[in-house]
Amino acid sequence: MALPPTDLRVPARRLTRDDRAEPVEEVVAAEVPVALVYNGLSYAVMMASPADLEDFALGFSLTEGLADAPSDLTVEEVVGDEERGIEVRMALRGAQFSQMLQKVRTITGRTGCGICGTSDLDTLHGRKRRAPKPIEVERAAVRRALRDLDGLQDIRSRTGAVHAAAWADHEGRIRLVREDVGRHNALDKLVGALARADIDAGQGFCVITSRCSFEMVQKTAAAGIPILVAISAPTTLAIDTAKAAGVTLIAFARGDGMTAYTDFSSLHPAPLLPNRVEA
Repeated sequence: MALPPTDLRVPARRLTRDDRAEPVEEVVAAEVPVALVYNGLSYAVMMASPADLEDFALGFSLTEGLADAPSDLTVEEVVGDEERGIEVRMALRGAQFSQMLQKVRTITGRTGCGICGTSDLDTLHGRKRRAPKPIEVERAAVRRALRDLDGLQDIRSRTGAVHAAAWADHEGRIRLVREDVGRHNALDKLVGALARADIDAGQGFCVITSRCSFEMVQKTAAAGIPILVAISAPTTLAIDTAKAAGVTLIAFARGDGMTAYTDFSSLHPAPLLPNRVEA
């Protein structure tokens, strides 16, 4: 059967200030269970938007360290079931599959949950993340990407209920955008799309329309992206992870400015006030 749509029209009642209840039809984002199945073994079930699932499968596999390169993985089929959800069935090659068996997740992941089902703290903190190579980006390029991203979020424009992750080149031109009800999922979809398009992720930066947790930084570093720009706040562990991985972390990136939490020497022009990037 065909995969479910990314959003649906549902009947609702809009309660007005004068206590009237008006019948309306609202566009609501779809949220479905997506099982990631490797060589017949279900590894994780994530709640996600039913779009760009091949990108999601590849990006998740790369950022989780299950695959070292896109060539390690083949998406064989995406199967939808109206009652049970969606399965993305993949073939994972050689040593990667043996390693995956050692860290099979044990519970279903909540919407965009980055670490649900991880069995122990050593597994969590022991994930290998590649430090990206630094690049120089003008602050005007970051502002350009932030400005343009607003008009490139199709599902959000209809529902208001999804996150986006975008990749922009060093001039701030957005090349790819992916959306999902889960912020981790949106980033995984973006990483997968970059890999499938054979784009050098290290020659640009990532913008996310969410808060920045440590795993958003981990996934960014794993993809080799040197700069992560978040519209909302970071966590302390995200900042520590960015410092360790060599990722330039910018948060609270909005129209009135942005805040730098790690080395911002790659953002020009200088000088900058301490921990503050003026828009």
